[in-house]
Amino acid sequence: MITLAIIKPDAVGAGKAGKILAQLESAGFKIRAARLVKLTTAQAEAFYAVHRERPFYRSLVAFMTSGPALAVALQRDDAVARLRDVIGATDPAEAKPGTVRKLYAESKERNAIHASDAPETAAREVAFFFPERELHELA
Repeated sequence: MITLAIIKPDAVGAGKAGKILAQLESAGFKIRAARLVKLTTAQAEAFYAVHRERPFYRSLVAFMTSGPALAVALQRDDAVARLRDVIGATDPAEAKPGTVRKLYAESKERNAIHASDAPETAAREVAFFFPERELHELA
């Protein structure tokens, strides 16, 4: 199974992307594709359209366009659920010790990493950043 992670602009800007990738690989994820991106407002609005009616939508779009982010397609068994466990709760104050957000997030809003929340979402989100031909097959 493949899922998407985005190492967000706060973590990329703070030089934490390599540590986060190492943690994901240590948790058994294989990198199928990766791309450093600077989202435009239109791209961020489209990607986070599901949150359009939420009060945090505008600030989320502004944050995600504030600097480069690293989009990563990851593979492992039960990838979606496992990634959610590895990254921890949205609010780093509530995240379990050792999770990505507990270790690297600044706040609930600047929380270091995005992860797909369901297999259907993962398929759509991976396709948003990576055409099928860019996903590298792994043994």
